[in-house]
Amino acid sequence: MALGNKGGSNVLCLRLQRQLLLVVVTLFLFFNAALTQDEENDGPYRGKYLGKLNSYHHQVSGDVYAVNEYTFLIVGFNYDGNGADTFFWSGASNRPGPQGFIVPDEYGKTNILDRYHNKDFTLTLPDRKKITEIKWLAVYDLNSQNNFGDVYIPEEFEPPMPQLGGTFSKRSHNVSSSSIEILDSKTIRIKDFTYDGRGKRTFFWAGVGAQPSSRGSKLPDERGYLDPIRKYNKETVELELPGDKTIFDIDWISVYDVADNENYGHVLINDGLNVPPSLVKVTKFEFSLPNCRQLHKDMQVSWEVFGPQITFQLSGQVAANDYMSFGISGSDVSSQMIGSDVVVAYMDEIRGYTVDYNITSLAPCVQVLGQNKGVCRDDVVGGLDSFQLNTYSRKDGINTISFRRTLKSSDDGDKEIFLDRSNYVVWAFGQLDSNNEPAFHTYYPKSDIVIDFNTTEAVNDCFDFTKSVDTPPPQLWERTRITDATVRTFNAYLGPSGGLRGYQGLTGHVSSGLAWYINGYMIPELYLKRGLTYTFKVRGGNNPHSPEHYHPLVITDDPQGGYDRLSDAKQSEIRVLAGVEFTRRGRPKPTAAGPLCLSRYPPSYDRRLDDNFPTFKKFNRSLITECVDEAPALLEITPNITWPDTVYYNSFTHGNMGWKIHIVDSYSNLRSGAKALSWSLCIILLPWLVLQY
Repeated sequence: MALGNKGGSNVLCLRLQRQLLLVVVTLFLFFNAALTQDEENDGPYRGKYLGKLNSYHHQVSGDVYAVNEYTFLIVGFNYDGNGADTFFWSGASNRPGPQGFIVPDEYGKTNILDRYHNKDFTLTLPDRKKITEIKWLAVYDLNSQNNFGDVYIPEEFEPPMPQLGGTFSKRSHNVSSSSIEILDSKTIRIKDFTYDGRGKRTFFWAGVGAQPSSRGSKLPDERGYLDPIRKYNKETVELELPGDKTIFDIDWISVYDVADNENYGHVLINDGLNVPPSLVKVTKFEFSLPNCRQLHKDMQVSWEVFGPQITFQLSGQVAANDYMSFGISGSDVSSQMIGSDVVVAYMDEIRGYTVDYNITSLAPCVQVLGQNKGVCRDDVVGGLDSFQLNTYSRKDGINTISFRRTLKSSDDGDKEIFLDRSNYVVWAFGQLDSNNEPAFHTYYPKSDIVIDFNTTEAVNDCFDFTKSVDTPPPQLWERTRITDATVRTFNAYLGPSGGLRGYQGLTGHVSSGLAWYINGYMIPELYLKRGLTYTFKVRGGNNPHSPEHYHPLVITDDPQGGYDRLSDAKQSEIRVLAGVEFTRRGRPKPTAAGPLCLSRYPPSYDRRLDDNFPTFKKFNRSLITECVDEAPALLEITPNITWPDTVYYNSFTHGNMGWKIHIVDSYSNLRSGAKALSWSLCIILLPWLVLQY
């Protein structure tokens, strides 16, 4: 009887042990899954988490993610570098072994691996192999055939890929689209997007919840602006979520009018999207003053009022030689550049600068009847520089410059900053010219910007700076060369300089906003023969009272132009070949100032869209040409043997408007060169042609 009881107790004990073991295993799996989920959700979204590298030898460790069909991201990778013949290795066998292939390292090389310490990088499978075609990724030594560490690809694994979403609902203002594409965790492409542009204060708007509401926030448009959006007609628009926000942080994207709290159309974002992580670099940035306003994706202003003074901080993700500008509008009822009082802030390799400017015309500072007009420094027009520089720094591609001024300046040319009402402001950023003066701004708002500098609670709508990785520059418009020996007359008139595809891209110089058009082309390169006479019919404006549209044509050996704006010392270094005569006092006087003929934008056109034109021909067709009905000024030249091989046509008053003239001894050399190029192309293409036929 006792033996039977003992046997029953043993059976019961075994059952309890099994149940306890089952509980322990279940808890282990639960906590392991939770730990894996925490690893996956810790920090920024990096893709689909595959797991930790199993470590066998040589201190191999790290976390592995799938970025897309072809690419791994390895975070915190470690390896002591002591393997003899060690590579990243992958294959389709059940476990790592000699049957596999080398995966190039983060630099695309297949070199033996060196030491790694807590490094993050991506690996791309070679020959367009896909992650779904392999079973593991390893750190493998081919010499000893030892596996130092590995991670396995789960069966039926689905790598992150761009996902299709819904279409914008058609509610009002003609809002519509094709299916949106969620390209990665921060980028949404909207195809065939349409909106009539007639809303009051309408933005791309994103937020959480079942339906769009006023509790959302602005999305920068496709050019990074936070202004009310323009009219669109079946256009492809790519939006980038601002700061550290990702697609997993929003439930919808709307075309939303904040003035009337009305949703014109929206699209819902699905949960759990398996999309690639964004390659956009997010730079954390903390402003030092209590109030901050995001002016553009790449620029923000912060401020603090203390007694009769106000301190500003401008922060911008700009090139090292770019300027940032901010100030009080020239109008009390709108944001207007003309008449505005602004600071131009920039840095050189040594220090930062804040310079007080007065804007009387949208042109570089020039003398008109003895007075300086245009974008001029206050100390040049008889005023005072009212800004006191505090601090400056450049870090991670971001310029940060702080300064102060009094709310009401003693300089009559300065605008008062009001605390009892809102202030209309203006801003811009762009490149400096060779004299460290602001050139035509690359980025600037088209809508009214209103700021209340005296708020009871701190104002802050700023977000972290973001920058796309390896964004290709826009393709330039076609270069034009006039080499026809029979062309002896050139019609020269003015037109807009275009965006990055136009003057700036073609010459590598900053732009003043206008450029010379010769025989219908923007800044063509001219080829003139020594000993022949050529005539320029000049229509660049002959009213010296106009700071914007007075452009006598000159020819010099200086590529920049703007001869009249240069100091006496700089003028003495330049050889003037045509278009200028000198008075008895040695002062330069232009001789080729003709009536104004100007190709201009149509009414309500936004010149910030210039780069949307794929060719100059299409851009030129969009312009309206208006010419004063007067005879042009004539500039005759006969290049001789003393002329340099390369000279430049430009404006007497403004810099960076013209381009090259090549002085040749014979046109036959050009034709010979063209024939030689044609024969070279034939020789290069001959093997391909043989293979084709």
